[in-house]
Amino acid sequence: MTRRILLVNGPNLNLLGVREPGVYGSDTLDDVVALASETARGLGFELRAVQSNHEGVLIDAIHEARTECAAIVINPGAFTHTSIALRDALSGVALPVAEVHLSNVHAREEFRHHSYISPIAEFVIAGAGIQGYEFAVRRLAALLA
Repeated sequence: MTRRILLVNGPNLNLLGVREPGVYGSDTLDDVVALASETARGLGFELRAVQSNHEGVLIDAIHEARTECAAIVINPGAFTHTSIALRDALSGVALPVAEVHLSNVHAREEFRHHSYISPIAEFVIAGAGIQGYEFAVRRLAALLA
């Protein structure tokens, strides 16, 4: 089994630390990747991170993970609520998936309450800020053990 986890961040997550810090916090995407990488490394895994505002780039990265990774942590951003294609890509690679959201999406606008990803995820973490990524990596490592 490969000891690599793919970390996928969707649209607008490149603006972390700048965009709506009252909702998303002041940590940057670099902070997210550093925390997830450090956590993975401590558990004997390597982390590969990708962020894109383009759905196809994310789908291609997920497809590549099929043979290169053991699991996927994903914060799909707004694609959570709109992308059947992203869901199908995740289902198609048949890897354990952790869905992560920085904010509590269920306490926000109604349109954020539906996720196309949740029904195929092993688990969902919402509202824990960037620590949610750490939790996700730890839980996936435990599931893979």
